[in-house]
Amino acid sequence: MEKMAHLSLPDEVYNWVLHFLERRRHCTRYSGTISSVSEILASIIQGSALGPATYVVNAADLRPLNATNEIMKFADDTYLIVPAEGSADCHAELDHIRS
Repeated sequence: MEKMAHLSLPDEVYNWVLHFLERRRHCTRYSGTISSVSEILASIIQGSALGPATYVVNAADLRPLNATNEIMKFADDTYLIVPAEGSADCHAELDHIRS
């Protein structure tokens, strides 16, 4: 929501998205058994109508640390491509993406 706050969204839209993402919970039903309810802490809800839009906002400024590496983004997926000669950068790049 920090990144969304920098967009020129009407207050009503910002507040609607905030409400949509707050206190999300999920459980799974399989073969008549229902799992316990868990809170969803992700800012991108897979399979939701807002998923792709929130992904675009969250990933828009994501760039690789090393210019020889490449980050590809599609729909709601992020791919890190590291050439063999740059494999030492892999952990730093993954930490960068995670943060």
